[in-house]
Amino acid sequence: MSIQSVLQSYEKALNANDTDAILDLYGSEPIFMPQHASALVGRDAVRAGYEHVFATIKLDIRFEIHEIQETGDWAWARTSSAGRTTILAMNAEVSEGNNELFVFRREKGVWKIHRYLFATNQPRA
Repeated sequence: MSIQSVLQSYEKALNANDTDAILDLYGSEPIFMPQHASALVGRDAVRAGYEHVFATIKLDIRFEIHEIQETGDWAWARTSSAGRTTILAMNAEVSEGNNELFVFRREKGVWKIHRYLFATNQPRA
């Protein structure tokens, strides 16, 4: 699976609130660095992080890939995302926009998300 395909699968899984599909895209030693939170280190912590996210919001976003660089078994991608987020507790819909940085590592011949960091580019008022 190409890095572009991994990113497209990640977008689809985020919009579907599909934690298992997301974890399948991560490698064996993942770190997820969400905005305004401590880094989530390891598969159990990353799973718990996504479960928390999906318990509080529903995403409807699209990724734009700005660049992908590969070197050996390592790669990185810079993306942005935009769309709508429903805050479940209030049933309120807001605009969503982020800048993202993905670090990939090839494991057993397959590109996996190794590190993921995002920050908003549309701060909420």
